[in-house]
Amino acid sequence: MARPQRKQSRGKKTSNVEQGPIRLNKYIANAGVCSRRDADELIASGAVKVNGTIVTELGLKVGAGDKVEYKGKTLVPEKPIYVLLNKPKDFITTTDDPQGRRTVMDLVKQAGSERIFPVGRLDRYTTGLLLLTNDGDMAGKLAHPSYNVKKIYRVELDKRITKEDVTRISEGLHLEDGEVKVDELAILSNDYKALGVEIHIGKNRIVRRIFEHLGYEVVKLDRVVYAGLDKQNLPRGKWRFLTDREITRLKHLK
Repeated sequence: MARPQRKQSRGKKTSNVEQGPIRLNKYIANAGVCSRRDADELIASGAVKVNGTIVTELGLKVGAGDKVEYKGKTLVPEKPIYVLLNKPKDFITTTDDPQGRRTVMDLVKQAGSERIFPVGRLDRYTTGLLLLTNDGDMAGKLAHPSYNVKKIYRVELDKRITKEDVTRISEGLHLEDGEVKVDELAILSNDYKALGVEIHIGKNRIVRRIFEHLGYEVVKLDRVVYAGLDKQNLPRGKWRFLTDREITRLKHLK
């Protein structure tokens, strides 16, 4: 396939964060669109243009002088940033809400001008750790089930859980979308209403659905650990940038 013609640079300062040509799928991921794996699918489907020409070549490399477009918008790679938020109740995990409700983006406005987005989601009434980034590659990795990303929740129920139901949850349940088994389950209070649940499954509302299936109402649900990150020194409603060590560890997840 012939390479799309490169337009001449006008000497403007580029926003690219890497020097030299890089693979197109990485360029797209660096722009925060999606992971490199998903970017390959976009390229193969003809959804991406380089210098005005649709490209489907997966190994194509692009550089600072190339114009990459997706859905009619020019993509500009940004410096990757990683924000850890201790989400409060009554905030929606989305970048925009048509109903005008408060979103997690309202809480991280001061994190910078980069366009970040939540990795995964916590429902409106769930509190705790939520990672936001513009690194599409890392977001795709953390969301992919093959990486078995560990999450730990503190669960408070409306009534005492029975020993029989603890056993049933530990051995695995059959829900409407398949078998579900937690990694660890611990009783945290003498009244058997507070529990700790470790799980790596990423299905929608999975922790709530496990207990609802057995007739319990989840009164409070708080994610206290996500991918090895915890809430230490991070009050509810506050955020912080990840440290270099934390970023490196997440990038080397296997």
